[in-house]
Amino acid sequence: MKKLVILGGGYGGLAVANRLLEGEVPVDTSVMLIDRQPYQGLKTEYYALAAGTASDLQIRVAFPTDPRIELKYGDITRIDLQAKHVYLNAEEVIPYDQLVIALGCTDKFHGILGAEQYAESIQSLSRTRRTYQMLNDVKPYGQVNIMGGGLSGVEVAAELRESRPDLNIRIIDRGPRVLSAFPEKLSAFVSEWFHEHHVELSSHISTTQLEQGGIIHQNGVIYSDVTVWTAGIQPVKPVQDLDVPKDPQGRVLLNHHFQIPGHEEVYVVGDCASLSFSPSAQAAGAQGEQVADVIQAGWKGEEPKLGKIKLKGVLGSLGKKSGFGLLGNRTMKGRVPRVLKMGVLWRSKHHFG
Repeated sequence: MKKLVILGGGYGGLAVANRLLEGEVPVDTSVMLIDRQPYQGLKTEYYALAAGTASDLQIRVAFPTDPRIELKYGDITRIDLQAKHVYLNAEEVIPYDQLVIALGCTDKFHGILGAEQYAESIQSLSRTRRTYQMLNDVKPYGQVNIMGGGLSGVEVAAELRESRPDLNIRIIDRGPRVLSAFPEKLSAFVSEWFHEHHVELSSHISTTQLEQGGIIHQNGVIYSDVTVWTAGIQPVKPVQDLDVPKDPQGRVLLNHHFQIPGHEEVYVVGDCASLSFSPSAQAAGAQGEQVADVIQAGWKGEEPKLGKIKLKGVLGSLGKKSGFGLLGNRTMKGRVPRVLKMGVLWRSKHHFG
């Protein structure tokens, strides 16, 4: 019996699994999906869980219930490409014939002293639960600082403002403006929203160290009751430890079928994969479907036929009533992109993309 193992039940891994189950799985092949928790956590909504505007239950998606796939739970601690083994919880060995690595990302602290110790995270469901608890326990008029003015930082700050109007909230960024990767008019719209809702924006801040209760930068110290980190990501440690070629961001270099050169039985999906676009849930899902197509073609002895991955755009929220979007060259502001984002969430929860 041949064994296909999928590591990670996030957007990428679940896209692979669902696509495979839409077709025929050979009778001589078993499929196993391994994740640390018994459901998918919708990572694009972790900001709402951290802020307290969404419950844990609202951002869960059930894994497929199908006799052709085995579900197994635990932490992946090591991947041995030579022996074709995956180590679960540091002890249990899972052999594979084909492997899909879809383990996602973790925080990247850029060598800043104390950041890993003193900053809260939204990169895993368990860490997000802790972040919610820390934010919930801040006393009225306390100071919360969000490190990083990208999409995640903006959404955390906006949602927290809606949840806790009593708090002082600040976004701290090294760049000149929030959403620096977006068109300037979207950045200006978001900046104005924050100004109207009394969220402070601090730009050109080069942080050197985090301590309990403070952020040290080039010009002094910023007081902080809670600091939330959204200032960078990198592949998880089991992928960091792989001795394979990677790009400058630490993501694994792949061939045109998303396989590791020299280990064509191994596919890498999502945030751990070196792709031509930035990591996102949308990219992971689209790539995961193509990986499933490659695997199915191999099962049939056919040559895969893959088209170019086309992303539909980016949607962001500013609380529950406003948002912003970038669809191709078209920018969107206000109520419409927020409603569209709610629709995307509904589709994700019901396995419609």
